[in-house]
This record gives sequence, structure tokens and C-alpha cells, in this order.
Amino acid sequence: MYQRVKAYVEAYHMLGKEDRVIAGISGGADSICLLFVLLELKKELGFDLVAVHVHHGLRGASADRDEAYVRQVCKEQRVPLEVFRRDVRAYAKERGLTEEEAGREVRREAFLECAARRGATRIALAHHRNDNAETVLFHLCRGSSLEGLSGIPPVSGCWIHPLLCVDRREIESYLEKRGISYCTDETNREMCYTRNRIRGRVIPCLEENVNPRAMEHIADTAQRLRLAAEFVREEAGKCRQVCVRQEKDGEILLEEPFRKLSLFLRREVLYETICRAAGTRRDIGAVHVSLAEGLLEKQVGRRIDLPGDAGAERCYEGLRFFRKSQGDLPEVPGEFKMRVFDRPEGMEGIPQKTYTKWFDYDIIKNTVKIRHRQAGDYLTINSQGGRQKLKQYFINEKIPRETRDRIWLAVDADHVMWVVGYRQNQAYQITDKTRRILEIEFCGGKSDGRDSESND
Repeated sequence: MYQRVKAYVEAYHMLGKEDRVIAGISGGADSICLLFVLLELKKELGFDLVAVHVHHGLRGASADRDEAYVRQVCKEQRVPLEVFRRDVRAYAKERGLTEEEAGREVRREAFLECAARRGATRIALAHHRNDNAETVLFHLCRGSSLEGLSGIPPVSGCWIHPLLCVDRREIESYLEKRGISYCTDETNREMCYTRNRIRGRVIPCLEENVNPRAMEHIADTAQRLRLAAEFVREEAGKCRQVCVRQEKDGEILLEEPFRKLSLFLRREVLYETICRAAGTRRDIGAVHVSLAEGLLEKQVGRRIDLPGDAGAERCYEGLRFFRKSQGDLPEVPGEFKMRVFDRPEGMEGIPQKTYTKWFDYDIIKNTVKIRHRQAGDYLTINSQGGRQKLKQYFINEKIPRETRDRIWLAVDADHVMWVVGYRQNQAYQITDKTRRILEIEFCGGKSDGRDSESND
């Protein structure tokens, strides 16, 4: 087995003499096997090795036993060890995660923290062929992209998986032949976890009733799908250069060139764009691509929520993707200035400047915001209170679609007070009854889609 793992490590250039390696060691068969395989590779390649154990605070005495065993093994093998103690249950509750998800995040954070402190170049995890098959089946059942169906990558940045080429039986056989003991996590048999159900029920059923080598075939297929995914990602990247326009607050998927793509590439472009908006590929599945695709058939202004605190909105040009944590809209530019002051005694005229406007502050009902357009925005267009949707105003003014999303608005909720560079809302005009005045000044630039001058 060792020779196969060594060849696998060499094929994917996982380790070299110059590397500093962090190894995640839980005490179970997989991670103990990883530790001893790495020790053998260390003798040949000469890299540095540090072990990390994460105590999740979930299993009481059993978890304490695992920690003690890992400490003992690392001491015997003269491997530096760092132990992290984390309250996974509290972590999960605080972030709205399952304990399974929280455990993965906590471990990842611990590995990265140790790697940063020690200047590590690689983080080795003990996932094997069965884990890879579980991942593929999990993603297949949940709905996933081509990339998700390619399973666990051998190498992803600093993360490496040296044991992906062997299965659980081979790992146990390796440990047995060498007389190496390991801990057993009793929660691996609990069927309340999705992956445990795949591991304990689905996989045995496939191996017993379909093909004894089912896991091997699934892993091999995942490898081929990974190569296909890499090719498709390159093609989708080329398509995004034509179909996607970068904006200050996100990206706009342009409908016209997008619809000219094949159905397959359209979905891959959508997937990549959603991932970029979310800032992660985790939890992005086929269902989200379908939601975004369906949004193109909806009216302007309709929105959907996406993983990673991201969202998408139907706009005139196609779809706008954004991060809700950024306020769902672009930040207010620094060129805007506001001040409130009492109406001057003897005031006769009102400044007639294109980019400085006065408003009756006393009738404003909400906090004034500077933003771009949203569904439901409207203006009051005459002294009788007649209303007009902002969309219709843009159409009447023959303002190009590609410009509309970039025009700044001063708004009182969804009541547009000022279309910057164009017109001011009739309802907010200064009258003889005005006591306090709000002045908004736009000091120049092209942020509204037009050149502006502050001294007009």
C-alpha cells in the first residue's frame, strides 16, 4: 500500500523536501495510517512534519481518550503535536450549523491557524477512496455541478489528500500488518448524520448488490469528471469575458450574449458567477443555478437569495449578482455631501444647480439613502401628486438600459427624491411652509453615468 501512496503523492507533486506539513490526526484508523505513511515519506523526502489534533468537546471521556492516544503516538514517533480544544456544539448554535458542519469548520480553522503560525506549506488530510465516493454520492443526491461530482481533489492549494488512492479496507490491513492500534469514534455509527447513512447503508448496498468494486469505479469516474470539469471551467472563463461585466458592487450577467451560449455552457457560466458572488464554492448546487436561470424569465426587480450571503436580481441587462453583506447595493460614494439647516430669513431664491439640490426636510418620512434603483421606485411628477414609476421615467427620457443601473438616486424609502443629474421630485420642493432644508450635493465624476460639474 505504501508504494501506491508514494506513487500517488509523486504523480500529483504533493510533497517535497522544502515542505512543512501539517497533518490532521484524530486518532482514528484513517488519520493514524496517514501519520505513519507520512513518517515513511519523511524519511525519503526530508520534509518537516507537525501533527494537529482537534478536541470537539462532544464525546466526553471518549474524546479525552482519543486525545491521550494521539499524544502518546506522537510522543513515541517524536512528532511535534498541537492540540486544539473547541466547543463545537456552541460554535454550531452560534452560526446556525449542524454539529457535523461545525466540526468541519472548526478543524479547518485549527489547521490553518497552526499552518500560519508554523509557516507550513501543506496540510495533509486522511480522506480515502471511500470518502471520495461518499462525497460524489452526497453531491449527486443533493444536486451539484460537474465540479462537485468530481469529488475530493488530490491537491487544492495547500490541502493534500495522500490516501485518496486507497480504500478503507487497505488502510485497516496496513495498520493490522504493522501492529498499529487506533481509536474508534462511536459517532461514526450514528445514523443521524447524512454521510454516516451513505457510509453505513448506501455503500454496503451498492457493494453487495451492484458491484463489489463500486467505490473504486465511482472514484475513477470522479477523476475523469475532474479532468472534464477543468476543461469546462476554462471554457466558461472565456465565455464570462464576453457575458459578464464587472461592477463596483458585484457583477452583471449580460442577457444578450449569454443566451447565445449552449445550454451546458450557460449553466456553467451561471455556476461560476454564483460562486464568485458567494465567495465560495461550498453549498453551491444545481438548484441555485436553476433558480438563477429562472430569474431571467421574471420581471425586472425580482430577486433570489443565494448561499454565502449572496443574491441575484433581475435587471434590464440581465442578472445582477451581489453580496448582501455589502448592503445589497453599492456603497454611498464619497462625492455626495448632505447637510440640514434652518431656512434662512428673507430667502428669496433656491439654488438652480444640476448637482446641488434643496429639499423640504420636514416632510421626509424615512432616512434618506443614496443608492441605485430598486423595484417599486417611483417619483411624484406634478403638484397634484401624480406618480410615475422610475422605470417609466427612464423609458420616457430615453435613458439607455446600460446606464440606468449606474444612475444615483436620493430616496425616501421607495419614493425617489432626486434622480441625480436628471430631475428632482416635485413633492419635496421647498415651499413657503418649509422650516428646515436638506441640501444634497454631488461633487462631480461619472458615477451617475454622465459627466457632472459641481460648479454649474
